[in-house]
Amino acid sequence: METSQSPDTHAEHHGYHADKSALERRLKRIEGQVRGVAKMVDEDKYCIDILTQISAINAALHKVSVQLIDDHIGHCVVDAAKSSIETGDPTIVQEKIAEATAAISRLVR
Repeated sequence: METSQSPDTHAEHHGYHADKSALERRLKRIEGQVRGVAKMVDEDKYCIDILTQISAINAALHKVSVQLIDDHIGHCVVDAAKSSIETGDPTIVQEKIAEATAAISRLVR
């Protein structure tokens, strides 16, 4: 899994900062679902029941992904657009849009 460690030079907080606790709760719930699936496998549960739970996990992760993309566009891209206007440097916003596009591309693979 590839991660980006580049600092956001145009904002003090990331876009998800305001919803961080809700995001953390949702991820903890997903973590519990994954542990539940592992237990189902360990207990030799019916394969279709396991697949149903995996589908629920995928849907929950999809919701988290969509929220993060929404937050990135609404915060990081908007801030970059403001910086682009202020500085006259269009590459600032172009870089943030490219990040969003690449992230969406990875999600739809």
